[in-house]
Amino acid sequence: MTEPVGTVPEKFVRACALADVPEDGALGVEVQDTPVAIIRAGGEIFALHDVCSHEEVPLSEGDIYDCTVECWLHGSCFDLRTGKPTGPPATKPVVTYPVKTDGDDVYVSLSGRSSSDQER
Repeated sequence: MTEPVGTVPEKFVRACALADVPEDGALGVEVQDTPVAIIRAGGEIFALHDVCSHEEVPLSEGDIYDCTVECWLHGSCFDLRTGKPTGPPATKPVVTYPVKTDGDDVYVSLSGRSSSDQER
């Protein structure tokens, strides 16, 4: 079966073991030399670029609550579903990645970025 014109097939790569992602917490990993924060919140798994768009610090070291990650340095908040900032001082979104679980593992697709987040 061929892909519809204008679409790119998503290639998922193993990021980590599901057991390594803390409940309502984050784990910073490297996926194909890209820093990725794997975050568990409300029983769901999310993946986003592990660099705050305001200051270049790991978001995986921030606090997780209400489908939000809060950067530990200046308090910028980002929606885990969209990567959009929900609180200052950040004004630019962070890239989000498609994520899926298969058995005991978490997989991320770096090629399947959200188009709204590619503006960065």
